[in-house]
Amino acid sequence: MMTPQQLYLSAVLDKRLTNTQGQLLGKVCDLTITPDEEFPIVNQVLVRRGKATYAVEWSKVVLFNPAVISVASSESELTSYRETPGEIRVKRDILDKQIVDVNGAKVVRVNDLKLGRHKNSLCLFSVDVGFRGLLRRMGYERVWSLVQRDIPEREIGWQFVGHLEPNAARLTLTMARENMAEMHPADLAHIISRVPRQNVHTVLNSLDDETAGEAIHELEPELRTRIITELDSERASDILEEMSPDEAADVLGDLPVEKAEELLGLMEPEDAEEIQELLVHEEDCAGGMMNNDFISIPAGLTVGQALKEVRLQAPEVDSVYYAYILDKNEHPLGVVSLKELLIQDEVCPVAEVMTENLKTVPVDAEPEEILEVIAKYNLVAVPVLDEHKKMAGIVTVDDILERFLPLALKHKRHPAY
Repeated sequence: MMTPQQLYLSAVLDKRLTNTQGQLLGKVCDLTITPDEEFPIVNQVLVRRGKATYAVEWSKVVLFNPAVISVASSESELTSYRETPGEIRVKRDILDKQIVDVNGAKVVRVNDLKLGRHKNSLCLFSVDVGFRGLLRRMGYERVWSLVQRDIPEREIGWQFVGHLEPNAARLTLTMARENMAEMHPADLAHIISRVPRQNVHTVLNSLDDETAGEAIHELEPELRTRIITELDSERASDILEEMSPDEAADVLGDLPVEKAEELLGLMEPEDAEEIQELLVHEEDCAGGMMNNDFISIPAGLTVGQALKEVRLQAPEVDSVYYAYILDKNEHPLGVVSLKELLIQDEVCPVAEVMTENLKTVPVDAEPEEILEVIAKYNLVAVPVLDEHKKMAGIVTVDDILERFLPLALKHKRHPAY
């Protein structure tokens, strides 16, 4: 069987297929492939003849190149094509489908596919997601090259591509799971908002709970509500547990009450309690914006003891810029920055280096008031006090700035699908 070392799918689609006697049998309309350890192997050539589709086993192919496609079969030997479960058709199931390009942090379209010989078989080597592939498929590649500079190839090797759906009729593609997990949450959110709705949950299933939570919080509220609602409740609650309490409260606050209560009931009691404390407050006040996870240390410690306490609490806390010194009744006595703790002698009492004139806001403070305090005193975070002057949480500068960003900038990268 004569096949070029490499060729593109676009070069053989709709080409005439003849037998060795030159009799026209039809036109190539697709190829079927089966997975292999390295590359998918082509096992059938599908031929369109009138309105009927026939299948020719690859073992019958004699010549297969853009100029001549010939098979050792007569017209009477053609068999009607019958799809088998799990079978993948290259044109129908891969061409024009979407693929997650983690390097570019975006969803791109498969414009062409590169085929070639490997271990005496015709295999699928890579997918072309570039402009050149689109031009080639449209038949304009050579014309374009005469008037424009060389167009770079943008191909992704099949070894870096995996199926998201076992049913090939709904095939979408993604990059390796470990690469997805390394992406910035905002980039992941952008990708999630672009893939077809039926594949969103499969993308999330390729992520661990913490990474999925970070990405979901970056989504526009309408979209993240829809995703959480449609997710399996156990998985949704696991993801929410990995989010910071204020982020989880943001998500749950947008859900129907019954759904929010269901998810809270599936969470660990301690995590659920922290989130419920935030849900009782109005969204546009300090209580609704604050995070009740913060570094707190008791009075009377030395710097060395305080650093040990910070190390113990830090894995569960998002903001570790400040450590707040509280009395036994949880009233704030002062604050010390992590930088200050690191540069002081370990035997020095924290009381000697902490700032006592603590700037705070009440739990019902409005966003404008919080912003004014943060801006005036150049704070990274401001403590929130409840009606008993106990420390209830902190509002960080990014939390408050998000409230004042123009709507066009908020969630700009991840609109609803």
